[in-house]
Amino acid sequence: MEHIRNFCIIAHIDHGKSTLADRLLEYTNTISQRDAQAQLLDDMDLERERGITIKSHAIQMDYELDGQKYILNLIDTPGHVDFSYEVSRSIAACEGALLIVDAAQGIQAQTISNLYLALENDLEIIPVLNKMDLPGAMPEEVKDQIVELIGCKREEILEASGKTGMGVHDILKAIVKRVPPPVGDPSAPLQALIFDSVFNSFRGIVAYFKVVNGEIRKGDKVKFFATEKQYNADEVGTLKLNQLPKDVIKTGDVGYIISGIKEAREVKVGDTITRVDRPCASGIQGFEEVKPMVFAGIYPVDTDEYEELRDSMAKLQLNDASLVFEPESSAALGFGFRCGFLGMLHMEIIQERLEREFDMTVITTVPNVSYKAYTTKGVELHVNNPSDLPDPSKLDFVEEPYIKATIITKSEFVGPVMSLCIQKRGSITNQSYLTSDRVELTFEMPMGEIVFDFYDKLKTISKGYASFDYHQIGYRQSDLVRLDIRLNGEPVDALSSLIHRSNSYDFGKKICEKLKELIPRQQFEIIIQASIGAKIIARETVKALRKDVTAKCYGGDISRKRKLLEKQKKGKKRMRQVGNVEIPQSAFMAVLKLD
Repeated sequence: MEHIRNFCIIAHIDHGKSTLADRLLEYTNTISQRDAQAQLLDDMDLERERGITIKSHAIQMDYELDGQKYILNLIDTPGHVDFSYEVSRSIAACEGALLIVDAAQGIQAQTISNLYLALENDLEIIPVLNKMDLPGAMPEEVKDQIVELIGCKREEILEASGKTGMGVHDILKAIVKRVPPPVGDPSAPLQALIFDSVFNSFRGIVAYFKVVNGEIRKGDKVKFFATEKQYNADEVGTLKLNQLPKDVIKTGDVGYIISGIKEAREVKVGDTITRVDRPCASGIQGFEEVKPMVFAGIYPVDTDEYEELRDSMAKLQLNDASLVFEPESSAALGFGFRCGFLGMLHMEIIQERLEREFDMTVITTVPNVSYKAYTTKGVELHVNNPSDLPDPSKLDFVEEPYIKATIITKSEFVGPVMSLCIQKRGSITNQSYLTSDRVELTFEMPMGEIVFDFYDKLKTISKGYASFDYHQIGYRQSDLVRLDIRLNGEPVDALSSLIHRSNSYDFGKKICEKLKELIPRQQFEIIIQASIGAKIIARETVKALRKDVTAKCYGGDISRKRKLLEKQKKGKKRMRQVGNVEIPQSAFMAVLKLD
């Protein structure tokens, strides 16, 4: 055990984690030149295309220092705020963390929140200045920021460049010297923490774990604590570039287990594996339950595919434990699922993965957050879907979730950032200068306002220089109304939204105008209305397509033409009674990008 080091890499998005991980693998000869490629650990096409890490990836390296061999287990983590749950799981399996800061950009919001996660778990932090080869690098200034943040000594900060490979050997040495070896009792009963799992269509579900106490052998009978189900360990091994089967995995090491599990529900991330004949007394306290921030409905385009969608979501949940879903039905779209996501990017990625990996075409409804509604009789209701909101006559008041948002930006963008937050009903609580030109702003604002496009707008007005992080601070009462969209008098529940009364008129008008552009013209006229309760606040009309029925009447009496027009009018009237309006998927998504 003295020769094992488990560490993860944490940083803000785009600070060069994956590139540095590539260099570490290359310098320890874990990969041959033939297998080498950029962002080696990002194995999803989606991660490569967008240049972001979505999944945490574990890989084992061998390293020799002063004639002594060491095993290094590296976990590369995502940097986007939406995937912070992945980071918290990786941290639970480590004793040390490389904190990577871009020498040109300095410390950003996500750097700080990931750092706090690591410090709560008592990890040894090794600060690394990355991208030292850039002409815009400001090593001295950024070092001041790091010293102020962590309170380390200046000489402890390592300088490196993932692109050129500068300083990589120093990082490897520092990992061996500074990161403590894992602690555990090799002779105790087996205790192993599951921190990830993947689905393999040939071998069932593969769980990744870290052995905290004891050891696990091939062929052992094991049981999972949360579900109390028993399995045979058909294969155990370590994670090199490919899975490498071993006979035994000892205390402190990270590995995988294949035991022919077919049901996705049976593997819970954060669960403990132990042996049947010599069980441990208690499960390992892993990481907290995930808190979804944004709720949206996902429905199959074809209602027959409901069961298939359920299977696809269960397999996706294995790979991404922060996805939460439960069945629901909608009058407009049939059966589907109410899903909880960690943010808008997370929602977009899940939708994209369903389409790519499982060939499912899905419709996503307007995302919203969960509210608390109180009826006049004093009953508290949790409202995840605007259509669950009780009738206004029975409603006493509604509370919505508030968040505390931290925005770090350059001082020249303070004005626009403040006006954006105030426009989103936020109030500023604190403003402090970290350095002469970096400001930290703290706001309290309703979470429903940041769901749609807040992050994108923030990036636009600050030319990409603002970084954003938030956490919930509880519920507050506010004046919210349910805005319904009606097509020919029928409410479309998938387009309803809960919105502040002051914004409702503008929002209703914009939605109606947008839908008028997107809904194709039919043989009958379509009336689009936005309403609050029974009160209509906006209306647009999609005109009917009509055939020129009088074209064949040349001259003659007017009554002949009138007869044809009357006949057409009757037909149109009958058609409006039976005709129903198909809403294209683009209409649901366009509501998100109204401005």
